[in-house]
Formats: sequence, structure tokens, C-alpha cells
Amino acid sequence: MADRPLPPLREIIAAHGLAADKRLGQHFLLDLNLTAKIARSAGDLEGVTVLEVGPGPGGLTRALLDTKAARIVAIERDPRCVAALQPLAAAAEGRLELVEADALSLDVRTLAPAPRAIVANLPYNIATPLLIGWLMQASDFVSLTLMFQREVAERLVAVPRSKAYGRLSVMTQWLTDARLLFDLPARAFTPPPKVDSSVVKLLPRTLAAGEPSFAAMERVVAAAFGQRRKMLRAALKTLAADPGPLLERARIDPTARAEELDVAAFRRLALAWEEREN
Repeated sequence: MADRPLPPLREIIAAHGLAADKRLGQHFLLDLNLTAKIARSAGDLEGVTVLEVGPGPGGLTRALLDTKAARIVAIERDPRCVAALQPLAAAAEGRLELVEADALSLDVRTLAPAPRAIVANLPYNIATPLLIGWLMQASDFVSLTLMFQREVAERLVAVPRSKAYGRLSVMTQWLTDARLLFDLPARAFTPPPKVDSSVVKLLPRTLAAGEPSFAAMERVVAAAFGQRRKMLRAALKTLAADPGPLLERARIDPTARAEELDVAAFRRLALAWEEREN
């Protein structure tokens, strides 16, 4: 792509009337040095099909096309942006496919053969539900390199007994190795959001046999953090009238609180509850 001059992103935005739509959580990242940094942080993409959600005017898309990725599939809900990306798709000579759709309604795995990765500056308003959906399919991706609001990124990598540690921390760290890579200031975006952002890389784990189901783990973690100030012997009464036997089987102190448990403890608890239910 480097030998194919393209108009500056600001010209594309002006030509297509791409005023950011708050309803779509749009904040465009126009600094090509930063988009190149995000693409590099995804690692070696040679032979990989990359899924990008919310490409906007195409800043990160250009950077991804400059990698050795086999193909880029860009999923965009805004028809204005899809139109603005057409010249880039033409210049990419078959390596860029545009999909006009709401990413929340898609199983993105159907759009790309393995090996596949996700690299995206996620729209803020759908970032968390998108992530939860992808975590259910984590083993089907080689990596996920994603931009979130700083507060959400901190939750993904938070450790037990910290304020940010919660349901999203446990589910993410159970299924992936989560790494917070770097921050992006609000001023880097057009229009600037009210908060800073962070890029996180998730490397799916290979789970051993005997793991609890995603549904069981999610149910137990949600129950525990649903009343995080309470001791688990009280917080888990939504799972069992008497949580004592569950906690004993999982080797967990009934006076502990959810924020004190590490991922391994939640895994034991989910297994105990699943065995009880079955």
C-alpha cells in the first residue's frame, strides 16, 4: 500500500461528510503513526486474515494493509464510512473486503478462514458486549488486539483485591493472556472523547480438559460479583440456598469476598456448581 498514494484522512472525512456519530460511538484516530503502532502491536500477521470492526475513514485499515496479513475484512455499520473506504478497497487489489453490518449481529468467524485475528479500535458503545461474545470463541483466534476506554482496559488486566477487578477481569484472564500495551490520549482522536484509551492484546489460552463450561463460569462469576461487598456465603445464595457445600468443595473460605478470589478459585467454584447442577 505504501506505493499507492491515498488522500489524507481529513480530506476523506470532509469529502464524505463523516462527522462522527455519537450514536455509533465514533471517535476517529487520524494519526497514521499511532495506527501503525497498533498494527505492529498485533505481531506477525503473515498468512492471517484480520477482522477489523469500526474502521471509520480507514486509518487503521491502511496500517493493516501495510502488514503481511493475507486479507483484511473490515466490518462497518455506517454506510458513509463504507462509501469512503471504497477507494482504499480498490487500491488494495483484493486484500480488503468491506462488510456493511452491525458487528454485534455477526459471528465474525464466518467471514474469515483460520488463522484469523481481530485488530480494532472498537466503538466505545459496543466494546464490552463485543468482547464478551468473542471470549466465548477465543480459541478460534490467534490474537485479539483491541482498543478500549482506559477504564475498561484496566478492568481486563486487573488483579484480585484491586478496585478494577471484577467479572470482566476473571472471564478475560481465564480464557486469554491479557496484556495492556499502551495508552492513547483523548486528544489523538477526532472528536476527542472525554476519556483516554488503551490498547490491549489478548492471546487465547489452550484450556486443559475438565474446564467448566463458559455458561457455568459466567453464571458463578456474575453471582459472586453481583453483590461484591458481601461475603460469598451470602452473595452466592442466587446459586444455592446454602452455598456452604459449594464453597467447601471448591476449597474457598465462605467469609471471603469475590474480589479476593483469583481465576483458579473461580474455576474450582464453577466446576463445583456445574457438578451440582448436573
